[in-house]
Amino acid sequence: MRITSATIYGIHLPLIEPFIISYHKYVNMPSVIVELHTDEGIIGFGEATPDEHVTGETFDGVIEALSQFILPAIQGENPFRIEAIHEKMDQLLYGNPTVKAAVDIACYDLMGKKAGVPVYDLLGGRYHDQLEVPKVLSILEPDEMAKQARKAKEEGYASIKLKVGTDVRKDVERIKAVRAAVGQSFPIRVDANQGWQTSSLALSVIRKIEECDIDWIEQPVVADDIDALAEVRSKTKIPVMIDEGLHGLKEMREVIAKKAADKINIKLMKCGGLYRGSQLVHMAEMAGMTCQVGSMVESTVASAAGLHLATAKKSIQSHELVGPLMFSKNIAHLPFTTNSISLSKKPGLGIDIDPFALEQMTTRKIQVDV
Repeated sequence: MRITSATIYGIHLPLIEPFIISYHKYVNMPSVIVELHTDEGIIGFGEATPDEHVTGETFDGVIEALSQFILPAIQGENPFRIEAIHEKMDQLLYGNPTVKAAVDIACYDLMGKKAGVPVYDLLGGRYHDQLEVPKVLSILEPDEMAKQARKAKEEGYASIKLKVGTDVRKDVERIKAVRAAVGQSFPIRVDANQGWQTSSLALSVIRKIEECDIDWIEQPVVADDIDALAEVRSKTKIPVMIDEGLHGLKEMREVIAKKAADKINIKLMKCGGLYRGSQLVHMAEMAGMTCQVGSMVESTVASAAGLHLATAKKSIQSHELVGPLMFSKNIAHLPFTTNSISLSKKPGLGIDIDPFALEQMTTRKIQVDV
């Protein structure tokens, strides 16, 4: 099986309601879908959801990198040669993990369809029969977040993740209000998205919420200050998770050496896809750390890829792949219930792309005869 051509779709996914985190407010989600064709007629889909605040990549930049550099370079490649494909991409283009993730995911979709097995079988086989589904709350006023948290619990969600990081005083109020709304035993995770910036400020907030029984604090300090993260971890009993500060293997080595986190948040868009994501899982496991698969609020394509990784790995104990639940329109379906998801045995990513919906949301389309 050889890759013969590709189509790039630049799309904008409409959000049901704005998604607000510490550094941005999203009203829709720009994403890039990659469709790889092979000489055997098998088609694989991948996705790049760029976030300029995290990896420095943009919507237009991803499209240009794919059309002008990466896709022409994989002409005639066998998708099963995934390590060689990653090496070729790395030699051609420094960084750009979101671009590489799109190709990586599409290759795994092709591999699974060719072999007749779901992607999780290519990553170690099904370990988790089903995955719990969290409710992710945008930054809002404390009373509104408490109201939404109470509703999420009543609807059957397994846990709540709070976005905070814009105002430390209100953040404390937000966390305490949500805890009061859902009771003391319901799982709550707090994500500051770098918003508390320094270790001293982060610790001042953490001390005020210690009685709230938080599962973990995610990325309380700026991304590139792993020393500050290590200080926070050493001075609190609440587990600490690294997110924006961890892209790939280089940062993972530093996190392990400095004992900077208890948990890692793996995002396919930060690390370059499933192949690199699997490497991060294995490094974390050797270091005695647990993992989460995170999301850039992706469509069904990349969300499915992340769910396959989470399904296959024992050390992945949570995920936040709820992008498909946040869109009013999407390009495919995933079998979410209110509190869990279990992937099917269908080959590849196991999703059926709706071509009409894909075309409807496309704002840029490029054919690449690779």
